[in-house]
Amino acid sequence: MNASRHSTAIGPAELSASRASPRPPLAARSVFSMLRRLDRGHLELRLPDGALLHFGDHAMSTPTASATVHDWGVFARLLRRGDIGLAEGYFRGQWSTPDLPGLLRLLLANRAAVERALYGSKLGTLLDRLRHIVFRRNTRAGSRDNIHAHYDIGNDFYQLWLDPGMTYSAALYERPEMTLEQAQTAKLQRVLRELRANPGERVLEIGCGWGSFAEAAAGAGLEVDGITLSQQQLEYAQARLRQAGLDPRARLHRLDYRDAAAIAPPEGYAAIASIEMFEAVGEAHWPAYFSTVAALLRPGGRACIQTITIDDALFPRYRRGTDFIQRYIFPGGMLPSKRAFAEHARRAGLRIVATHEFGTDYARTLALWRARFIEAIDRVRELGFDRRFERLWEFYLGYCEAGFAAGTIDVVQYTLVKDPCSTDPVHVDTKVAP
Repeated sequence: MNASRHSTAIGPAELSASRASPRPPLAARSVFSMLRRLDRGHLELRLPDGALLHFGDHAMSTPTASATVHDWGVFARLLRRGDIGLAEGYFRGQWSTPDLPGLLRLLLANRAAVERALYGSKLGTLLDRLRHIVFRRNTRAGSRDNIHAHYDIGNDFYQLWLDPGMTYSAALYERPEMTLEQAQTAKLQRVLRELRANPGERVLEIGCGWGSFAEAAAGAGLEVDGITLSQQQLEYAQARLRQAGLDPRARLHRLDYRDAAAIAPPEGYAAIASIEMFEAVGEAHWPAYFSTVAALLRPGGRACIQTITIDDALFPRYRRGTDFIQRYIFPGGMLPSKRAFAEHARRAGLRIVATHEFGTDYARTLALWRARFIEAIDRVRELGFDRRFERLWEFYLGYCEAGFAAGTIDVVQYTLVKDPCSTDPVHVDTKVAP
């Protein structure tokens, strides 16, 4: 074994400070024990007493990631609540790092070594899971509350860091030189191509957000019904469509997807689009979602559903717990695995005829969002948000970026057809990092 691995070294300048300081708390020593098992990358960790510790591959002249702990209490929080505790420690100022996505990528690359730090104790995990189940159910009323908690914090806030089209989902970089706005437009155009709807045909968008897809679809001559549970999104989207002169062809409603039959044409929709809304449905309601899509499509109709997925191997443990995103960002949210998504679609009579995977593009999208968010931080404060909110959102964007970069999560556009007799082969298009 290389002596430079799996050991802890204290820099000469910090040695005397370390000897003079009390022994680190038990929780800290437990975390150090995990970090000594790092076998990918090199972590530099500065402690509250000034000691500088190194973990992983010391042969690397420059640390892969570094962090400074300002409060010993973060170690107990981490062991008790996993990634939720890590996030809480960050937005409460208990630790900091110059490269948040880089640090999180390092931890994900060493998942087996730091498993407890990612998942927390059994008791802590159980309590978070119970809170999630009891208070964040995706009933009709619960879904409205959950959507309100994330999307109705103010359109002005999202305008500070999203692209001008206000598209809050993965951009599609068909060419490396594309801007964020161009890549978002490319994503919307790909969805339209997958739907294969003709001008004048009626399509439904489940989760219309701030109206970017509805505008693109109406601009292409389609008749659009869009639904959302966010009042602020609805008002913004309706205003943009009126301004573009497209409101006669795009009708938006504050409506639960389970009630969309009330606005559907008798013959059904030619096509249905749903861009990163599925994550908010909740596993208990996946059958209802897919059966609704199938019921609303006319025979032979197509649906394009873009959703974030979690690695199949990680799904069993993920579904038993509650992570940082579910606790603080998307209450009631749940990612499907690719296998689970395909199985639920099949049961509803929907055949997947194409998939397009572009998780690396989402990592790039999130990096740009985070940079724009940090650049606009003074204006975020002018809106009345405090430092805790700032660090919470900074952690959220960095956390997601790291997940897509590491491949633990992905984003997929699924094209489905309501035609159980179809023999079209499934086309899988996976975008990999260059």
